[in-house]
Order: sequence, then structure tokens, then C-alpha cells
Amino acid sequence: MMSKNMQMKKETGKILHRKFLSENIGLLLIAPVFLLLMFTVSNLYQLPAEYVFYLTSIFLILWVIVLCMQYRGFWKRTEQYEKESKEMQESNSEESRQWEELQEKQDFFALWAHQIKTPIAALNLLLQGEKQDAAVCRQELFKIESYVEMALNYLRFEEMSNDLVLERNSLEQLVRQVVKKYAAIFIYNHISIQLEHLDYTVLTDEKWFCFVLEQILSNALKYTKQGSVKISAEESANGLRVLVKDTGIGIRSEDMPRIFEKGFTGYNGRMDKKASGLGLYLCKGVCEKLGHGISVASKEGEGTTVMITLQCEKVQQGDLVNM
Repeated sequence: MMSKNMQMKKETGKILHRKFLSENIGLLLIAPVFLLLMFTVSNLYQLPAEYVFYLTSIFLILWVIVLCMQYRGFWKRTEQYEKESKEMQESNSEESRQWEELQEKQDFFALWAHQIKTPIAALNLLLQGEKQDAAVCRQELFKIESYVEMALNYLRFEEMSNDLVLERNSLEQLVRQVVKKYAAIFIYNHISIQLEHLDYTVLTDEKWFCFVLEQILSNALKYTKQGSVKISAEESANGLRVLVKDTGIGIRSEDMPRIFEKGFTGYNGRMDKKASGLGLYLCKGVCEKLGHGISVASKEGEGTTVMITLQCEKVQQGDLVNM
């Protein structure tokens, strides 16, 4: 890599030197023309050698000074041009990045508007009927609430470092808090939920950790038509692993390498037609900022397991009373 850079610098230097020579060809030719002229005149008029020597020396000194000034000015202009060019490239790059971010947000909110219209339209139809199904109404309202929360957290994500409050939390309480929020969906879709071995204290941010769990549970419920979801914890060499395992449709093997990419929906998302491709992307970003690890194991037709790795302490019996 270094030899390649050195070679590029040498090539650039050669190009600049050729450019300087081409721009100052007239100045460079003055010296040989003057010397030839002096030689001719001194021979014709038999001028004293000392006179010719001093005159030639003065000319050459002035010529070298002018040439050096031209050379210095050329390099200053070149450096200034390179500096301005670099600044312009950086400015264009920053503007391009900002434009891409704006475009991404516009795309997200266009999809968000499309998503939120569906439960609103469903509620409208339900309310127009003679009998309103309260459970279905609650589901549609929950979808609206989830979409709004997703939009807000998407906007907050870039600045979430200023919003972090890392403290010791009961893992079981955090999990139960999230599960309770989705209880009606579990019941309505006849999906069982199992919680096992969650008696640990974890160092995390309550709000953002719950957001990650919500996104994972939301995906599990979306792609599990029957069966169960199991949330458990186990100690490993890297810390505590929180596992969310479902018996859903699973993820295609060709989609697995890209599941954390921004905007990637995969085969399941394209079939769903309402997936934003931001859920797992945000989960990954949030976990990185919290210092947690996240990974996914899945087999098509058999289900998916999401693993979050974080630091923990085993809850003592006395601690359970104080929490």
C-alpha cells in the first residue's frame, strides 16, 4: 500500500513538473538565447572578457531569481488549488451524505404513512359496523402506537448517546414489562409465551433495551402464525445471553448475511409488504451503543432465535425482595 502511494506521488510530481515547464517555456528559453546572443556579440565586437562575464553573471542571477519566484508561485497556486479541491470534495461529500440521510428519512416516512393508514382504515371499518370487536380494535390501536414509537425512536437514534441512562436492572422485570405490552397480541393470535431463567441483574438502559426487545418480539409475532415464543437467559464465556426463540417461518439462508442492513426486508419482508427494514438495523445500532452484542440464528420453516449478549450479575434471593 505504501509503495503504491509513493508511486502515485512520484507520478503526480512528474505531471506537475511537466506542467511547470510547459507554462514557463518562454522564460526557460531566454537563458540559452541570451548566452548565444552574448557569444555572438562578443565575437563580433571583440568585447572584453571581463565585461561579458559580469554581464552574463548578472543576467543569470536575475534569471535564476525570476525562475525560482515563478516556481514558488506555481507550487503555491498548486497547493491552493489542491486545498480548495479537497475542501470542495469534502463539502460535496458532506452534502451528499446529508442528502442521502434526508432521502432515507423521506423514504421511511413515506412507508410509515402507508403502514399507519392500514390500521386506521381497519378501525374506521370496525367503528362503522353495528358491533365493534374490542379485541380487534385494541390490536389496530396497538399497531398505530407501535408505528408511532418506531418513527420517534428512528428520529432519536442518531442522538441516543445523549439519552442513555445505564443502570442495574432486573432482567425479568424488563422482559415482563415488554411481554405485558404484547399480551393482547399473544392471546388474540393463540401464541404461547414462555419465560425461563431470567433471575439476573443486567447493566443497561431500560428504555432502549426494552425497545430492542419490543422489535424482536414484534418480528416474532409477525412471522409466527402458530406455536410459541420463548424468552430465556443463559450464562456464557462472553457474559449473559438473552435468547428470544420463536417457532415461526424462519429466515432464508441467503437473507441471513444482510438482516442487519438498513432498509433490507428480505423475502419475508417483501411478502409482508409493510416491513420497513429498520427494526433489526436499529436493534443492532442500539445494542452497539449500549455495549451489548446481538446475533441471529434461523432456519427456514423451523423458527428464529435472537441472542443479545450483555454483562450481568446473578440476582441473590435477598435482592429479589428489594427490587
